[in-house]
Amino acid sequence: MAWIFLILAGLLEVVWAYAMKQSAGFTRLGPTLVTVVAMLASVGLLSLAMRTLPLGSAYTIWTGIGAVGAFVVGIVVLSEPVNTIRLLAASLIVGGIILMRLSSAP
Repeated sequence: MAWIFLILAGLLEVVWAYAMKQSAGFTRLGPTLVTVVAMLASVGLLSLAMRTLPLGSAYTIWTGIGAVGAFVVGIVVLSEPVNTIRLLAASLIVGGIILMRLSSAP
């Protein structure tokens, strides 16, 4: 169950990052509220996952899901530029997430 909590927490990190971008510096109420709620839920789920998962693994995977997810949302939804170096960087993060998961106890 801890891994499910961790994945959901990482996905919520993507939600709050996107909502924060849409909040225009917290000047728009709707996206600001989504940001705050998603942040709290993300950290709450991370804390549940950390009851049984190692700190280093849980935190690394949580931030990795958020980073790569925000990268993908930026490209797909916000039409941010994509180039070889950015794709390589995202690939390295995904590789790190996979290795961290493989090194963690089940």
